[in-house]
Amino acid sequence: MTDASNTLPDTDPADQINDQALKAKRKKSLGFVAVILIIAAILFLIWKLFFNHSVSTDNAYVGAETASITSMVTGQVEKVLVSDTQTVKQGDVLVLVDHRDAEIAVAQAQAELLKAQRQYKQSAANSSSLNSQVFVSDEAIHSAEAQVAKAKAELDKAQDDLNRRQQLSATGAISKEELSTAQAALNNAQAGYNLAQAGWAQAKSSQKAAQSNLAANEALIQGSNENSTPDVLVAQAKLKQALLDLERTEIKAPFDGVVTSRKIQVGQRVAPGSVLMVVVPISQLYVDANFKESQLENVRPGQKAVLTSDLYGDSVEFHGTVLGFSGGTGSAFALIPAQNATGNWIKVVQRLPVRIQLDPKELAEHPLRVGLSMEAQIDLKSK
Repeated sequence: MTDASNTLPDTDPADQINDQALKAKRKKSLGFVAVILIIAAILFLIWKLFFNHSVSTDNAYVGAETASITSMVTGQVEKVLVSDTQTVKQGDVLVLVDHRDAEIAVAQAQAELLKAQRQYKQSAANSSSLNSQVFVSDEAIHSAEAQVAKAKAELDKAQDDLNRRQQLSATGAISKEELSTAQAALNNAQAGYNLAQAGWAQAKSSQKAAQSNLAANEALIQGSNENSTPDVLVAQAKLKQALLDLERTEIKAPFDGVVTSRKIQVGQRVAPGSVLMVVVPISQLYVDANFKESQLENVRPGQKAVLTSDLYGDSVEFHGTVLGFSGGTGSAFALIPAQNATGNWIKVVQRLPVRIQLDPKELAEHPLRVGLSMEAQIDLKSK
């Protein structure tokens, strides 16, 4: 054993020196890496605490509340006064629809209004006439009453005459012929009395009919005048509708903007609801910036944002204000929403649209168009 151990090779001093140098170098490298990591952690904390005041995204696009210009009337297009890319002002006439049918409708409505007003005047005049009829019927009733009284007196006289002659006839003082004449006179007097009573009843019926007609006519015009009676109001409403349809034959721009997607041509027939063109309000644009959900912890409505566009480059900055958040992520409103209830589900970071209103003055200086891509940065410290 002693001999075997004595035969082992001795360690080379040079190798020992190299091992020690290698260990020292490794220790120094590890220390350097540790210092770098510590410095990086400190810098991250400093950035997190003092400089992490914004979030940004390049997934942002220009949008606008565009107006689809539609026709409110039916007719043939007479003129188209604008074309695509043309700038228009609010109230500018875009399309003229043939207005002749609308003018005829206005004339008819005016005639119906005049007719309704004349009917009211006629009804008012009928009230005066019916009042006169009631007054005349009073006179007729008085006259009929007088005729009844006269007939009654004649009947009583004829009855008395007959009674006397019947007494005299019993003694033979008068002839049978004279008695017959008295009886005939009584019958005539009775018939006259009946006729007078019938005339009196007829006069009273005529008065009641005149009073009923007067009441019905008064009900038509009571509490109204020439401009407030129901028939006149209906005619006035039809006239307003006709005038409105005539006005709508001139299709105007609802606001300042640029014409796009013009689909109408001269001679084409349009119907209510037909889309003729689109007007884009380039002075009222906004940006929908799609931020990751992990970026929105400190984003609030009212915060300021700085945006740049590829159209003008980084030298032109747009300033805006956060208006609010969309009601859902883009995938939530997709035609085919994502179905995550599967066994092989993988979490995907979602993006939520954040709407940013742009400064109209800056848009006037550097106009944008709908659909352009933007880069947006929101200042989290702003209010």
